Amino acid sequence: MPKITLDKTDRKILAILQQDGRLSNQDIADKVSLSPSPCLRRIKRLEEAGVIRQYVALLDPAQIGLGLLAYVNVRLEKHSEGGLASSPHAAFAKAVDGWPEVVACYAMTGEMDYLLRVHVEDMEHFSRFMMKTLLTHPAVADVKSSFALTRIKDTTALPLV
Repeated sequence: MPKITLDKTDRKILAILQQDGRLSNQDIADKVSLSPSPCLRRIKRLEEAGVIRQYVALLDPAQIGLGLLAYVNVRLEKHSEGGLASSPHAAFAKAVDGWPEVVACYAMTGEMDYLLRVHVEDMEHFSRFMMKTLLTHPAVADVKSSFALTRIKDTTALPLV
């Protein structure tokens, strides 16, 4: 999909939606000094172009019993010549997609192949996930875990420069 050009008004709309995706079109239009119809056309264009990927409700993990946040670096067995699209990477990526504790997974540069963001209830839950799920995957060679102690900054808003 080709990249679209964003003007100042598009960026304002995006900033507003990143702060509160439930605002009405009228409220957004008022904030960017547009009438509702052109505002809605801009939003639809941004959605169709894939700039706005989706709308979600962001939950507080602690409020739903997921009080432990871990970051897990994963190294797979030796890379095959086919790269990320080949096995064992494809098999690992498919497996990760089915693990509800993993809320984000990134292929990485450096000594580890993947970085997982894992939300679990507690250390016991994390231990079960590690021992019965992650470490039993045949492609996993090594893992290193770190635990979040305090949330300093946690935003989904992208910088709109």
